[in-house]
Amino acid sequence: MFVKLARTGILIAALGVAGCNNSSMKDFAPEANKPLPDKILADMRAKGMVRTSSVMARIFKEEGKLEIWKAKTNGRYDMVASYDICKWSGKLGPKYTEGDRQAPEGFYTVRPAQMNPRSNYHLSFNIGYPNAYDRANGRTGSNLMVHGACSSSGCYSMTDAQIEQIYAFGRDAFQGGQTEFQIQAFPFRMTAANMARYRNDPNYDFWKMLKVGYDNFEITKVPPKVDVCEKRYVFNQVAADGQTFDPTGACPATTQPDSLKSAYNSYMSTYDAAFSGAVKASVPAPKPTIAGIKEASIVSDWSKRRARGERVPIDPPSLNNDGSVTETARMGRIDSPAGRKMAALDAEKAAKQKAEEQRLAAIEAAKQAKEAAKAQALAEKAAKEAPVATATIAAPSVAAPMAETQAASADESRVTKLKNKLLGMFGG
Repeated sequence: MFVKLARTGILIAALGVAGCNNSSMKDFAPEANKPLPDKILADMRAKGMVRTSSVMARIFKEEGKLEIWKAKTNGRYDMVASYDICKWSGKLGPKYTEGDRQAPEGFYTVRPAQMNPRSNYHLSFNIGYPNAYDRANGRTGSNLMVHGACSSSGCYSMTDAQIEQIYAFGRDAFQGGQTEFQIQAFPFRMTAANMARYRNDPNYDFWKMLKVGYDNFEITKVPPKVDVCEKRYVFNQVAADGQTFDPTGACPATTQPDSLKSAYNSYMSTYDAAFSGAVKASVPAPKPTIAGIKEASIVSDWSKRRARGERVPIDPPSLNNDGSVTETARMGRIDSPAGRKMAALDAEKAAKQKAEEQRLAAIEAAKQAKEAAKAQALAEKAAKEAPVATATIAAPSVAAPMAETQAASADESRVTKLKNKLLGMFGG
């Protein structure tokens, strides 16, 4: 019944989706044509898989893992490969807006047209963000990939050797007739212990919603049928005849196999007991998570300024619990044409400012020199115009003749000096 439900979902999703055609499957670069290693092929055969059977991927941010699952001959999936993610950007939590540098979380679909064998990052495929859920909730962004080159600004980046194998799994499945494969991207393995760790996180309700899809896969080992209504994900639900799922509209009446309901209830009973125990237990501290659209907007603004070549903090800003923003002290700009242009403009502006400062300093120095010369001239003039002291007439005394003689001598000396000065001035 689980397999029938999944096949029904795939058929519904495939309606209106062009299947693989010869031109799309032949347009691969050499690195995209590399076969899977013999060891992986041997492991697949041992698990009852064929090379071209259907494929699915799961991503776990906190653990840094990308898993590849393939369908066995009985229709259920088993994991065939696990890779360490080389880099992913942002924090735990979904992508909210263009430029927030968040790697997406959710359920995404990859079709042949999203495979890029000539990527600037060795090989890549677009994961399909934004999906119906993202669009219904006003979330924006584009070109979110799984790619090589081990460099990320919102993507899941692998090494070149890893992406060659991951790409090969998708390529082989498309060649086998699979029209699309599912990528499930989670913040962490959604165990009771991890959910208890993050129970107070602002993204917790979103993660609880993703966990329903996670649990459905854990129970059935078949990729869940994914739909969106009332701006939320719904999993393995079949709409009543004549009704459809509208991402922003009310959810239609749905049914679900009784066997799946029973299995899910049993699974959740065990989970609830484990969750209660995990809440009381000592666990590792949670990792940093994005604080919703507010932090996403702050980071997005930083990204825009950085893209314009402006000098910004080296690392994206972070919103703290108290509403304050933390930025790294070290500044820099992106090494790009825009960045180099901005650097040249800054240098030109700094040179002009320095020249203006030097001009003003020269004017001030000249002004001070002029004022000093003026002050000196006034001092000299004052010295020249100072009045000559006259003797005071006093009553005759014994010392009078001597004083008169000294005064006469002083007057004669001054007259002589003045005469000599005048002769010097006029060439006498």
